[in-house]
Amino acid sequence: MSDDDDCLIDDAARPPRADGPPYAECILCREPTEYPESYKGVTLCPVCEWQEAQRTACSG
Repeated sequence: MSDDDDCLIDDAARPPRADGPPYAECILCREPTEYPESYKGVTLCPVCEWQEAQRTACSG
């Protein structure tokens, strides 16, 4: 298998974890996320984050 076939996960695009409340809302289901409310950008709750990872995972 070549390096081109490997899946890469870009953790740099993930927001920083919050130390405590208030938490940002998930953009899909509006549940609290693990990210600070002050973060501006796309935030997903753990469930939606996992589901999105499953949808975009490499199949091979």
